[in-house]
Amino acid sequence: MEDAPDHKVKRLWIDPGKRLSYQRHKSRSEHWVIIAGEAVVTLDGRDIRLGPGQSIDIPSGAAHRVANPGSTPLVLIEIQTGRYFGEDDIIRLEDDFGRA
Repeated sequence: MEDAPDHKVKRLWIDPGKRLSYQRHKSRSEHWVIIAGEAVVTLDGRDIRLGPGQSIDIPSGAAHRVANPGSTPLVLIEIQTGRYFGEDDIIRLEDDFGRA
């Protein structure tokens, strides 16, 4: 949605029953806002359930992932802030798609 020197904004869709990598970043923090669907955010090993209109801050260095336990797509807005937003800042701890 937007890519600037001091931030990046993405819209993410997660299909029912799917989840993103359990990962961390050295150079950026993230703020997630749930737009539609159900989310289970794992943040440093703790599961947090969120619904539309709710949000969560992911500090730099924190292990995190989001899963969709629902039967409809999960849509969220991810706002990244920090020093660097490249994909090579992703440290994958676990991944359902063999990328860890």
